[in-house]
Amino acid sequence: MSQRGLEALLRPRTIAVIGASIKTGRAGNIMMRNLLGGGFSGSILPVTPAYSAVCGVMSWSDIKALPCAPDLAIICTHADRNIALLNALGEKGCKSCIVLSSPPEQHDALRASAARWQIRLLGPNSLGLLAPWQGLNASFSPVPIYPGRLAFISQSAAVSNIILDWAQQREMGFSWFIALGDTLDIDIGELLDFLARDSKTSAILLHLEHLSDARRFVSAARSASRNKPILVIKSGRSARAQKLLSAPTGLDVAWNAAIQRAGLLRVRDTHELFSAVETLSHMRPLRSEKLIIISNGAAPAALALDELEMRGGRLAVLTDEIREQLKSLLPAGVHIDNPLDLRDDATSEHFAQTLDILLNNTVTDAILFIHAPSATAPGAETAHRLIQKLKLHAAGRYATLLTNWCGEHSSLEARRQFSDAGIPTYRTPEGAVTAFMHIVEYRRNQKQLRETPAQPAGLTTNAREAHQCIRSALADSVTQLDTYQAQSILQAYGLNILPALAAEDSTQAIHLAERLGYPIALKLRSADISHKSDVMGVMLALRTPEDVKQAANAIIERAKLNRPQAAIQGLLVQKMADRAGALELRIVVEHDPVFGPLIMLGEDGADWHPNEQAAAALPPLNMNLARYLVIQALKSRRIRERRDTKPLDISGLSQVLVQVSHLIIDCPQIYRLDIHPLLASGNTFTLLDISLELRSFDGDGDARLAVRPYPQQLEESVILKNETRCLFRPILPEDEPQLRRFIGRVTKEDLYYRYFSEINEFNHEDLANMTQIDYDREMAFVAVQSDAGTDIILGVTRAISDPDNHDAEFAVLVRSDLKGIGLGRRLLEKLIAYSRAQGTRRLNGITMPHNQGMIALARKLGFQVEIALEDGVVNLSLPLT
Repeated sequence: MSQRGLEALLRPRTIAVIGASIKTGRAGNIMMRNLLGGGFSGSILPVTPAYSAVCGVMSWSDIKALPCAPDLAIICTHADRNIALLNALGEKGCKSCIVLSSPPEQHDALRASAARWQIRLLGPNSLGLLAPWQGLNASFSPVPIYPGRLAFISQSAAVSNIILDWAQQREMGFSWFIALGDTLDIDIGELLDFLARDSKTSAILLHLEHLSDARRFVSAARSASRNKPILVIKSGRSARAQKLLSAPTGLDVAWNAAIQRAGLLRVRDTHELFSAVETLSHMRPLRSEKLIIISNGAAPAALALDELEMRGGRLAVLTDEIREQLKSLLPAGVHIDNPLDLRDDATSEHFAQTLDILLNNTVTDAILFIHAPSATAPGAETAHRLIQKLKLHAAGRYATLLTNWCGEHSSLEARRQFSDAGIPTYRTPEGAVTAFMHIVEYRRNQKQLRETPAQPAGLTTNAREAHQCIRSALADSVTQLDTYQAQSILQAYGLNILPALAAEDSTQAIHLAERLGYPIALKLRSADISHKSDVMGVMLALRTPEDVKQAANAIIERAKLNRPQAAIQGLLVQKMADRAGALELRIVVEHDPVFGPLIMLGEDGADWHPNEQAAAALPPLNMNLARYLVIQALKSRRIRERRDTKPLDISGLSQVLVQVSHLIIDCPQIYRLDIHPLLASGNTFTLLDISLELRSFDGDGDARLAVRPYPQQLEESVILKNETRCLFRPILPEDEPQLRRFIGRVTKEDLYYRYFSEINEFNHEDLANMTQIDYDREMAFVAVQSDAGTDIILGVTRAISDPDNHDAEFAVLVRSDLKGIGLGRRLLEKLIAYSRAQGTRRLNGITMPHNQGMIALARKLGFQVEIALEDGVVNLSLPLT
């Protein structure tokens, strides 16, 4: 199945309607009327043996009789005919099909038939699709939509109909409107790849219920969101709601983590969804995360301020100059502050002049105008004054302006004016602030996507020792490991664990306590009792041998009495940790059924409800991603610093999370890890209790991850012609500073050959895009030499494949003072071998006729060289299969 096959579905030239009908209300009649009413310019082919024509269009008796193979077929008949009809379409050569309805028991057969005939399948149980720029309404919806720049994809026909109705009332336009249905074939990831390249689409809105391929979704979303804003609403946050939707049960925090990691923005409900559509339609780049609130009433301003503070937003501080100018403009009783209450007797002129003062002072903060119905400032007139002021002022194009015209009937005209002028407008103060915080959060997620990450200094790992411990445990059929059994595995990854010793009985416990030194803690060891507190299986601050004896015997007796079937392994003996001023945190790694391993951070406690108590992130983590996770936990109060605790060392906790991430990536047999608690005391982090669940694992360990980690196995030591040894390895996000220095040592002529234009300087965003790559769809190898612990980049080669991995564009660049030592050739050979192993069919590149060195190298390596003198380029192509 390929992206090329999507073209037939989304840009068809011929459409066959199977089961076309003249009977009003029938699916085949609705579809015919919608196709004809939409203004589709291609051929429409009704297929029915019952009528010679449908809706004035000549019909065909069956699929075999069609004059050509349709690009798209829409099956509108009874579901029990789906398989036979799909096979007939395949024999005819049809390229894509929309299945409007199908029972679940038919899905496997539909999927198999579509795969057999290479037919791209939308649905089943899909509302269909609308493409207004093509005049295409291949859907059940009777509601016409306008051409626009927003693409909408939904897995729910009901939600699709709600959005269509809402959009029609507001005359909101769409580039695409696609209802996926059950996504047996075409999924979200493929459509994101398509829409990322679509010139008519400037923003994307997704409504999701489930995912069939989380890895593809995250990869496609990360790629698309670098160029276009993408908003997501996810139905089914709770387990009961997921059951209602028949969606795979997954943690809601995992969805949050995936959406943030991909640089998208999540909205929480349909109210926010409508607000988000308004925001996306008119979104301007945000230059500041602070807000100025201006209102003609204190109460609406207070509602906005409450919402802002609840969502963690910040007010802007007015400068002294702005304060003085506002003071000279406004009546004496107006208190100059932010929020600024113009009072209920404010005029339209007061609104317009206030905006003028802010624009004159080139304010970068976002501005929210709130208008309550007023006789002295009529809604439509005030809106017109603000629109004109923004339009005519030189700084107007840079301002971020949001508006809330309260009320309904009296505000309709004003809100229409704002929408026509491209200024976002909302019905309530809370809705306007919610929209502002959407933009803030989106900006933060995008910033996270482009920041230069870092790895912690001095990170030590001993993967061999950890793997040996895991193999030994699995060989002995031990899958539930406690602190004593798991400590060696975690210590191998540099994690600091309070030493734990195992005792079989009270006598041995006393002996170990004497060895460790009092006071000590005593804990039950039983793989069958996950919560030791349920049987009072933990005793703390034991100070004498007698204390230890009594506590040990009591713990074992209680466990046997309360859980007679449980296997008791004995007791765990630990020296008491100093908890004074320490935060007790919890780190849990679980295998989410949708997104795979998930790292969660919160506070330690008896109960653990991740959706309410944890912030989460997808591995792999580096220091920046881990820092975001810690800050998110603090801001959402999943972690609460208290007066009696030492300040949390965010960097130190980030390093612990990175170490946990490395452990999880390297050891796919770890199914669940629970660190409870992690004692955070200043810059010291100590693991007190550990629960580790192992499961046998065969195959590619990276395949279980939603984000492909750094492919260390591709590292290679290379000796060049001049006997220089260097390391060829995949590029890392941390390489950005070194890449900048590398480019500084490439001549302008060589850069011109590489980029076909004069390059003065690459900015941070350019370099971030080069170094923060998705290894699933792009590869860049760097040749590096180490100098005082820093990797010096000598050369770079990269290939970016299309979504189907048919063709990949390649490039190679070597430091200008290092030519003639075989570096470029060795890099390109490594890229060719990698691309071939990945199943890429062809490598393509472009160079200039004057770049004779590259042309000669390409010929030596078997590339087809085509000189296009009229275009001033040389095309290079290498078949790999």
